[in-house]
Amino acid sequence: MTGQVLGIVPARLGSTRLPRKPLHPLLGKPLIEWVWRRVSAMKVLDRAVVATDSPEVADVCHAIGAPVELTSEDHVSGTDRVAEVARRAGYDGYRFVANIQGDEPLIEEEHVRSAIELVRSGNWEVGTCATPVQAGGASEGASTVKVARADSGRALYFSRARIPWTSEATSPLQGAGGHTFLRHIGIYAYERSALEQWTSLAPSRLEQIESLEQLRPLEADLRIGVAIVGRAHEGVDTLLDAARVEQKLSHLNHSTLV
Repeated sequence: MTGQVLGIVPARLGSTRLPRKPLHPLLGKPLIEWVWRRVSAMKVLDRAVVATDSPEVADVCHAIGAPVELTSEDHVSGTDRVAEVARRAGYDGYRFVANIQGDEPLIEEEHVRSAIELVRSGNWEVGTCATPVQAGGASEGASTVKVARADSGRALYFSRARIPWTSEATSPLQGAGGHTFLRHIGIYAYERSALEQWTSLAPSRLEQIESLEQLRPLEADLRIGVAIVGRAHEGVDTLLDAARVEQKLSHLNHSTLV
C-alpha cells in the first residue's frame, strides 16, 4: 500500500464543551453522520474508518454503513486514538494517515488533500491547514485555535489566543508587521513514522497549558507544515457552534451535502 492514504475520524463521546458531541443532532441526524458523509466521498482517501471509544457511536456508524473501530477509553487525545487504529491489522500497511476530526461536518476534500500533499512532498513530517481569520467573526474567540506560521510554511505556534498579538486596532486579516492571523483547521496528515513518534511523546508543558495536543510534537521539534487554504467552515465545539453549523447545513442540504 505504498503511497496510499488511510483516513481516520476520531469520535470521542465525552467532550468538555459539548457532552456526547458525536451524537449531537444536526437537522435530525447525529454529527458523526454528517462528518462521515463528507469523508466517505473523498477520493483523496484510499480507505476511511471511524475510531471511537463508545459503543453508542459505533452503533450509529453501523446503522449508516460507516466502518468503525472501538478503541480504548483512556486516550488523552484524538491522535492517540488514530494511532491505535492505524496499528491494527488491515490498517498497518498504509504509508500516510489522515486524521479528520469528528466535529467537522463541513470539511472540504481540498483541505484534506492540501495537508496530505505537504507530507507527500517529503518536506514535512506532519501536514495541516489554516485559513485567514475574518475580522470581527466568531473565529477570533477563545474556542477557535489559531496558528502562527513561518514564511517557509512551518508551524511556529498554536494557541486559543489571537496570535500574533497586536494592541493596535488593525484588521485581523493584516495584523502587526503585515502578518496574517490564521485559524487552524482540524485536519492532520502524517507519515506513519511521525504518527508513531508523536504518540510516543509524553504530554508536553505547552500542550497542558493551552490544552492543545498539536503543541506536543511542535515542542518536540517535529516539522509541521501548514497549508493556507481558502474560506473554511468552522467545526462544532460548543452549542453555539452547533447552531451555526446547523444553519449552514440547512442552507446546503439540498445541494452539495445530499
